[in-house]
Amino acid sequence: GMQAVGRAVLPRVARAGRGPAARRGMSGAASYEEEVAEMNKWRVISYIAVPASLALMAYNLSKHHEHKENVPYPYMNIRNKEFPWGKCNLFDKFSGRCTDN
Repeated sequence: GMQAVGRAVLPRVARAGRGPAARRGMSGAASYEEEVAEMNKWRVISYIAVPASLALMAYNLSKHHEHKENVPYPYMNIRNKEFPWGKCNLFDKFSGRCTDN
C-alpha cells in the first residue's frame, strides 16, 4: 500500500538533494577565492570611505553657520496647568533658563 510507495519514493527524494547539480549557489555562485577578493575590495572601500566621510562631516560642522532667532510664537509652549514639579519644563529647569516664581 502506501508504505511500499513511501519506501520506494523516499530514497529517491533524499538522493535528489545530493551531488554537485543539487548545490544551490547564492550570490552568483562565486568561488571561495572570488568571495575573499570581493570581501577585501569592500574592506578597502570602507577604510577609505569612512574616514573621508568623517573628514567631510567635520569640515562642514566647523564652518560658520547661522542660527535662526527663536521667535516666541503665541501658540508655542501653551500650558493649561503646571507640571508636577513647577511651572518650568524639565529642560529649562535643569539648564537654569527658568526658575519657578
